[in-house]
Amino acid sequence: MAIEVGTKAPDFELKDQHGQTVKLSDFRGEKNVVLLFYPFAFTGVCTGELCALREELPKFVNDDTQLLAVSNDSPFALRVFAEQEGLEYPLLSDFWPHGEASRAYEVFDETKGCAVRGTFIIDKEGVVRWTVVNGLPDARDLDDYLKALDTL
Repeated sequence: MAIEVGTKAPDFELKDQHGQTVKLSDFRGEKNVVLLFYPFAFTGVCTGELCALREELPKFVNDDTQLLAVSNDSPFALRVFAEQEGLEYPLLSDFWPHGEASRAYEVFDETKGCAVRGTFIIDKEGVVRWTVVNGLPDARDLDDYLKALDTL
């Protein structure tokens, strides 16, 4: 069961595909955050979801909103994946300690060793305002994210 709406979003500090440190708390007071957990780069459903976000990027990365995508891949794999797919938003590595951020959001599948498809809309005060969790094979609907962002 993922953390609930109304909960203070757990902070994290993860490396992106360029080796830069990204902290969730850096966006507090500045931007709403769309925090997207996905199992692994280079897989069919994950690639489809992340490329769909790429096509709608101005709606998810702008003066008011920041998209952060988190997987349990290494930063090195994420860099190759981002370059291959033309992904210019932060892909964060929850590789080591393995799944620490995914566990904090209660979306880590212990038997598979990866995050399930959890999405959290976090407001500027750092509170989770909307969430959805899908199983590994089930893609999420980007329109749901946009509707949730419109309510902030």
